[in-house]
This record gives sequence, C-alpha cells and structure tokens, in this order.
Amino acid sequence: MPATHSTRMLILGSGPAGLSAAIYGARAGMSPIVVQGIQPGGQLTTTTDVENYPGFKDVIQGPWLMEQMQAQAEHVGAQMMWDTIVDIDLSQRPFRLIGDGGTIYSCDTLVIATGAQAKWLGLDSEEALKGKGVSACATCDGFFYRGKKVVVIGGGNTAVEEALYLTNHSHDVTLIHRKDHFRAEKILQERLFKHHGIKVLWNKRVDRFVGGGDPEGLVGLDLIDTVTGEASHIGTDGGFVAIGHHPATELFRGHLELDEDHYLKVETGSTRTSVPGVFACGDVQDKIYRQAVTAAGTGCMAALDAERFLAEADFADVAA
Repeated sequence: MPATHSTRMLILGSGPAGLSAAIYGARAGMSPIVVQGIQPGGQLTTTTDVENYPGFKDVIQGPWLMEQMQAQAEHVGAQMMWDTIVDIDLSQRPFRLIGDGGTIYSCDTLVIATGAQAKWLGLDSEEALKGKGVSACATCDGFFYRGKKVVVIGGGNTAVEEALYLTNHSHDVTLIHRKDHFRAEKILQERLFKHHGIKVLWNKRVDRFVGGGDPEGLVGLDLIDTVTGEASHIGTDGGFVAIGHHPATELFRGHLELDEDHYLKVETGSTRTSVPGVFACGDVQDKIYRQAVTAAGTGCMAALDAERFLAEADFADVAA
C-alpha cells in the first residue's frame, strides 16, 4: 500500500516562494506539507553571492539562505517531503496528487511554487563558467559588473530589457543576436537603438565562452557569423544569456489556465488560479520580476489567500 499524507495545505516547490508560503501556512495552523521537487531550495541553490536579499549587510550565499528558510519553516511546523509530483487530480476537493514513488497526497488547498528555469545555450563552456562570469539574470548579477564590459545574448524582450538594465552599471554593453532583427516589442527596440551605451552584433552565435582560468573567470566569447560562417572573438567581463525561461507548468496543463507563455494565470492582485483552492506563487506565475524577494512576497500572499479560502469554506460548511 502506498503511503498517504493529508494536509490542509500542500505546497509544491521549496524555493523562496514555497518556503515563505510554508512559514505563513504553519503559523496559521494549517500544518503544511512541502513537496520539495527535483531542485530542493530552487534556483538560489545554484547562486553563489546574493547581495540583494533584504536583511543582510554583507553578501550571503544562496544555498545558505535557502537552508535558513527551510529551517525556519520546519521550526514553525511545516513538514518537508523529498518527492516529486507526477500526477494530479484537481477535479474535486480534497485534491489528490501522486509522487513519483506512488505516495499519495490529499489536500484541501494547493500552493504551486514550482518556479521557472532560465533557458541556456547548452554549451559545455557555458556550464563550466556559470557563476564565473556567465549568468542568466542581469538584475541579480549586474551589480557585480559596475564599470566593466558586458555582453547580452538573445533577441527577445528579455535580452533587450537585460541590455537596457545593464547600462545602469556598465557603459559598454553589447547585445549579440543570431539573426538580423529582434523579436522584442517595438517600444523596447526603440529604447535600445536610442541608447548610446549599447552596441548590437547581428547574425552572430556564441561558439564558446572563453575563460581565463581561476579566479579570473570569463574573459571573452568566440563567435560564428550565422551568414558567412566567419569566426570572431569579443572580450568581455560578463556574459548574460537572455533567451527566455521555462516555467515548470507541464504538470498543470489541462488542469489550470496558462497564459500564452505557459505561465500559470492568477487573478490580478492575488495568487488565485482558475481552480478554487489552488494558488500559484513565485516564478511559475511571474515572468516580469523573477526575484527571490518578490517570490517570497507572493508565497506569503498564497498562504494568506489559502487561509482565507479555508475560513470561508469552513464557514459555508457550518452554515449549511
């Protein structure tokens, strides 16, 4: 017989959003269970220096921050489960979810905090230099490149927005795109082309991220012209891959309403999804900010929304 766990609030995901929801849910007496997923701690566990999370004067480490969040959630009564959900039934309450080992989870409310992952180019050299000059988040890491030379790779809204943002820190920003035109919105393109601090390299793809050895990290990029095949090189201190994100919503397709980019849709000003009793927080529903602090804030919102939902449902049951 597979194990069965029942709870007033089940949380999928253990990044800042999921653990914040767990803290607030536990304090509200909902005894939440957190199913940690394939990457316990979320994206911050792959981030070294964190300088923009409120409350810390000095730079902290991403994995340490997530360890502290988990310890706080457990301290107030949340339960952590090392599992990954593979099947869901949201057709009636209590909701029923199944883990990859067959464990059954039954819950009155569900908080989805499964996050999103940055898309990468898939180069070995990229993997080797992640965190050593190669990043997928300008708003997270741009501060470290003040006064330095940086490049952005991509051609959509994300790339143009990242390039514009980086001009706050660098006067030498180059945007590299494999085509001769952008996919970004026209208004963003206009802002980019008017900015004197940004250069554009058209019809170029990255062949290799070039490192200078520890502790120097990234020193340049080898490029290939997508039209002529000509090889070239550009020196840089930082490389930002900005080709979009994958929200972790595959499990919910056909069960919950998604937007055109496959992010979970929530009601404006809340975390409520298209199914009553199901709430979404963090990067799985946020394609604009994607910061640890905003994810934590929406995790708090999700727990409060879930608490109100249960209070209203309990009152309706009593009244009936």
